[in-house]
Amino acid sequence: MINYRVENLEALVELLKSEGVTVVDNIEAFEYGKFVHIIDVEGNKVELWEPNDGE
Repeated sequence: MINYRVENLEALVELLKSEGVTVVDNIEAFEYGKFVHIIDVEGNKVELWEPNDGE
């Protein structure tokens, strides 16, 4: 699976949803960052990660 490091995951997910991107699950938060999974145009599952750089 491909993992992309992103900034402001919540805003990005809303933008992707508005563009018709399939968001597989809800954003999950952990002490080391937030994660969500989407499906790309080729049907691959992609992980988006907003790290908690304060840790």
